[in-house]
Amino acid sequence: MSFGQNLKALRCAKLPPLTQSDLANAIGVTQRKISFLETGASEPSLRDIVAICRYFRVSADYLLGLPRDMEFPNEL
Repeated sequence: MSFGQNLKALRCAKLPPLTQSDLANAIGVTQRKISFLETGASEPSLRDIVAICRYFRVSADYLLGLPRDMEFPNEL
């Protein structure tokens, strides 16, 4: 899943589900920014990623949709 899909899934999984405005207020951004992040119209900043990970208590790998068993080449 993409970042936006993961963000929306986390937001909607809360009980009761968070609105975009609720999440925006909790992490210090606008509702419009949350909307843009969820739709892919905007890329998250590092600050956004950290704030969202802390709020939902998830890793950045999870939020970014990275596989658990990533293999890296020997040379970069």
